[in-house]
Amino acid sequence: MKIPVSYSFRNLFTRRLTTTLTASGMALVVFVFAAILMLAEGIRKTLVNTGSYDNAIVVRRASASEVQSGIDRHQASIVETQPEIAIGRDGRQLLSKELVVIINLHKRGSAKPSNVIIRGVNAKPLLLRPQVEMVEGRMPRTGLLEVIAGEGITKRFKGCGIGEKLRFGMRDWTVVGVFSAGNTGFSSEIWGDVDQLMQAFRRPVYSSITCKLRNSADFEKIKSRIEDDPRLTLEVKREVQYYADQSEMMTKFLRILGISLTIIFSLGAMIGATITMYAAVANRTAEIGTLRALGFQRRNILLAFLVESMLMSVTGGCLGLFFASFMQLFTVSTVNWQTFSELAFSFTLTGEIIYKAIIFSALMGFIGGFLPAFRASKMNIVDALRTR
Repeated sequence: MKIPVSYSFRNLFTRRLTTTLTASGMALVVFVFAAILMLAEGIRKTLVNTGSYDNAIVVRRASASEVQSGIDRHQASIVETQPEIAIGRDGRQLLSKELVVIINLHKRGSAKPSNVIIRGVNAKPLLLRPQVEMVEGRMPRTGLLEVIAGEGITKRFKGCGIGEKLRFGMRDWTVVGVFSAGNTGFSSEIWGDVDQLMQAFRRPVYSSITCKLRNSADFEKIKSRIEDDPRLTLEVKREVQYYADQSEMMTKFLRILGISLTIIFSLGAMIGATITMYAAVANRTAEIGTLRALGFQRRNILLAFLVESMLMSVTGGCLGLFFASFMQLFTVSTVNWQTFSELAFSFTLTGEIIYKAIIFSALMGFIGGFLPAFRASKMNIVDALRTR
C-alpha cells in the first residue's frame, strides 16, 4: 500500500513558512547554476552564430585566432585559384582577404578603455555574411579613410556613431555606417577597407581569407588541397567550427567556475533541507507511528518523505529558473580570451539548461532529505505512538 503524493503536498502546505524559506534557498542556488550556464551558452552561441556553414576560413597553420595569423600576398593568390570557391552574380569570386587587428577605445560615459577588433574587408563583405546588414549610413568607399561600426560598438564606445571620427593607425577615420549582425561576434567589430588598414598599421600580410564554397560538400577537397600544398603554411576550417573553437576555452572555464560555485552554495541549501525535514520528522512522530500501524511499510514512509523533500526542492528550482530567465533581457560584454577583444552577448536559456537545473534541484532535495526520511522509516511503531 502506497502513501498518496497528496499527503506530501498537504504536509508542505501545513509548514508554509519553513517550506518557503527552504525552497527560497534552493531557488537561489538554481538561479546561480542556471545563470552561469546561460552565460557560457550565450558566449558560445554568439561566436558560433558568427560563422556560416557554407564558408571556409583560411589562416596560418597553428594560429589560435586571426589576430595571430599571417598570410602573405603570394599565398593569398594561390588560395584564390581554388575551384571550389563560389562565383557571385558579377562574375567575381565570393572571397574576402581580411586584416584583423586590435585597437584600444574608450567607452561612452566613462574613461575606461577596452580592446576592439578592427577588420579590414573587401568591397563586398555582406555577400559572404548574410547575417550582416546595414541599418544606417553606407559601406566605406575603397581607398578612403572610412569605417562602419557594429551596433554593439556604436552604443558602447566613443567616436563610433555616424559622422564621428576615430583616431587609430596615426590617421583619422570617419564612421559612415552602422551595421547589424544580430547575436554574433561581428556586432562587436569595426570594418574598413583592407588596403587602407594594411597601410595604416604597416601590416604587409593578411590575417585570414574567408570564402564561400560552391557546394558545402566540397569543403574536404579545398581543405586537403590547401593544407597539402608544399608552397603554403595554411590550414582551412569551416567558419562555424573556427568560431566554435574560439569560444571553447572561455565556456569551459565558466562551466567549471559555475559548477564549483554551485557545489559550494548547494551544500548550504542541502543542509537547510536536511534541517527542515528533520524538524518535520520530529514533529510528526505520532503520525509516522499511525501510518505504520495502518499497515504502511518502511519503504513507503521513506519514499513519502523523499518525495516531500524533492517536491520542495524542485519547486525552488523552478522558481530559480523563472528569475534566471529574465537574464535573457540583458546584453553584457566580456573579453574574448582568444583575441583579447571585447565581445557583447546575451544570456541564453536552452532546453538543456532547464533540464539540468531541474535535475540538479531534484538531486539536492534527494540528498538533503534522505537521512531524515531514513530516520522516519526506521521508527519503532510502539515508541512512535507513545508520543501521543
